[in-house]
Amino acid sequence: MIADLIIKNIGKLATCKSNGTKSGKDMNNIEIIENAYISIKDGKFISIGSKDDYYNMIGEKTEVVDANGLLVTPGLIDSHTHLVHGGSRENEFYKKLLGVSYIDILKQGGGILSTVNATKISTKDELYNKAKKSLDRMLEFGVTTVESKSGYGLELDTEIKQLEVAKELNHNHPIDLVHTYLGAHAIPLEYRENHDEFISKILEDMNKIKELDLAEFCDVFCEDSVFSVEESEFILKKAKDCGYKLKIHADEIVSLGGAELSAKLGCISADHLMAASEDGIKMMAKENVVANILPSTSFNLNKSYANARKMIDLGVSVAISSDYNPGSCPSENLQFAMQLGCLGLKMTPNEVLNAVTINASYCIDRQYEIGSIEVGKKADFVIFDSTNIEYLMYHFGINHVDRVYKGGKLVVKDKHVCYNN
Repeated sequence: MIADLIIKNIGKLATCKSNGTKSGKDMNNIEIIENAYISIKDGKFISIGSKDDYYNMIGEKTEVVDANGLLVTPGLIDSHTHLVHGGSRENEFYKKLLGVSYIDILKQGGGILSTVNATKISTKDELYNKAKKSLDRMLEFGVTTVESKSGYGLELDTEIKQLEVAKELNHNHPIDLVHTYLGAHAIPLEYRENHDEFISKILEDMNKIKELDLAEFCDVFCEDSVFSVEESEFILKKAKDCGYKLKIHADEIVSLGGAELSAKLGCISADHLMAASEDGIKMMAKENVVANILPSTSFNLNKSYANARKMIDLGVSVAISSDYNPGSCPSENLQFAMQLGCLGLKMTPNEVLNAVTINASYCIDRQYEIGSIEVGKKADFVIFDSTNIEYLMYHFGINHVDRVYKGGKLVVKDKHVCYNN
C-alpha cells in the first residue's frame, strides 16, 4: 500500500499499545521501537516498524519526514477539562494566598458561581474565541483530544450555549472534543436551602441536552457543601437511564465516598480523588474504574496530591489530566501535569506517559480510535524534541514539542500551530 506520509529515523517510538487499560506493574511497561518508522494513509496508521522497511510504500505523492532520531509518542489526551467558560478569577488569587479555602470562596458566591455569571453574560462568539485560544495552546503542547465539560451555566440556556460552542469547535479545530454535561457543578445561591428543586431542574435539562445530542457523558461534583453522595447517586442513575456514560468528581477535598460510588455505578472514571479512601480505591480496581488524577490542581491549590502509588499498587488504572479551568487550575499545559505526575504523584515516566495516552483514551471511551500507535488507529502523534521519555519529565516547565500531527496532518511546527483556520 502506498502511504500518504512516512515518518522515518525515529530514535524511539513509544507505541503505548495495550489490550486494555494499563494497571499495576503493567503501567510501567511501554513498547519502545528503536530506529523506527510509521506510515500513514487516509489519516490512519497503516504500518509501524524499524529500520528502513518502508521503501515499498513510497509513491510519487508520498511525503517522507525525517524525525532526526527524536522521540515519537501518541497524541496526548486531556480527559478532564472545563474548556468553555467566560472570564477569569485572578481576583480570588490573593484570597487563596491568604489561605481562604476553595469551598469558603464558593460559599461567598465566588469560585464556580462567579464563572457562572461571567459565562452567562458572554456571547457565543466570545466563548468560542476564548476556548479556541486555549485549544491552540493545548495543541502546541501535544494534546490532540480533549474532554470538555459544561457546568458554568447551572441553567439550561447557558449549559446549551457552552455545549454548542464545544460542538462547533469540534468541527472547526484540529483537536477532537468529547462532550460532558456537568449541570451538577455547584448549587446556585437561590437553591441553597432547596437542593431537591435544583436537582429536579438538572434532570429536566439533562433530558433536553440528550435530545439535542450535545453531550455523551454526565458528570457530578460530589463534594462537601456541593452534592452529597446520595444526591450524586440519584443524578447519575437518572443520567444512565437517559443514555449518558458516567463520570464523577470524587473525593477531591473531603473523603465522602465518591470513589465507592463510582464503583457502585460503574462510572468510566472517577476524577480528582485526593481524599479517596483505601476501600474506595479497592472498589475502583475491582470494577475497573479509571482514576483520573489532576495534579496541577493540587499544585495550584497547595493541597496534597492523590495517592497514585497506592492506586497503582492496588490495581487501579490511572490517567492524568490538566483539569484546565479558571479557578483551581488556570493552565492548559498538560506537559506540566505530566511532570507533576512524577514530582508530585511519584509515578515513573513510563507510567505518566501511559496515563495521558492509552489510559486517558479509556476515560473518554475512545480506546479503539486513539491512545496508542497501532495499525488502524487515528494517526495522532507527537514528535518531541527529546530522545527519551525520561527527559520530558526531568526538564520541567517548558514545551518539548517539535511537531504535532493530527490525523496524519501537520498541525504544530516549531511549537506553533500551523493548521488552516
